[in-house]
Amino acid sequence: MIPVYETRRPPSRDGLEATPLELDSGFGGLDGEAFDLVERRYSDRGLRVTRERYNSRSQDGDIVCTARDGERIVGTLSVRFDGPGGLHADQLFGQELDDWRSLGFTLCEFGGLAVDTHSREPKRVLAQIFHLGYLHAHRRAGFDRLVIEVNPRHVPFYRRCLGLMPATEARHNPRVDAPAVLMSLDFASVREQIARWGGQPEMLAAARNLYPLAWDEATEATMLARLL
Repeated sequence: MIPVYETRRPPSRDGLEATPLELDSGFGGLDGEAFDLVERRYSDRGLRVTRERYNSRSQDGDIVCTARDGERIVGTLSVRFDGPGGLHADQLFGQELDDWRSLGFTLCEFGGLAVDTHSREPKRVLAQIFHLGYLHAHRRAGFDRLVIEVNPRHVPFYRRCLGLMPATEARHNPRVDAPAVLMSLDFASVREQIARWGGQPEMLAAARNLYPLAWDEATEATMLARLL
């Protein structure tokens, strides 16, 4: 496991220092509390998820990122690197992924993304666990394009908040028994947004995305050093 990184919150309204948000990551499949969160959040959206159907490929090289608030996991994200076994998205969107591969893009897939909406600052949890996944995928491993499968209802949210762009029409995904759209984003664009907005939560309204809730340059450098 990568050593836990604690990111401090501002003092609470009663003047007491809030519990830090703990970010952690390690190799392996989605399991335990992290899978329980995914199962709960997907079920809330009417999606069917089981460990057998969800973890349907070898995941030894995957990285699971988690965010913990005190005793509870409040966010999780799986980072999957393209290779001989392909990606989950190949099942529905293999032609589109092959087109990018033929152009020389190296692909990384984010999956199992779930945030406990009852936690404090769920937008901050999402921004920082996404930032951690980006550090693993782009800054550490050198992959240059992100792909993600999302429910059509959530396309506007991911486009507005993180800059992901839809690449296909909806298709039925048997792994969750629901429609899915392939979305994609160049990691160079993520790097530009983080450099511009990271560590400036007061600019959230001006940015109109979640990147001001990502880490600032110094914090990112500290985190990246722990991953290398």
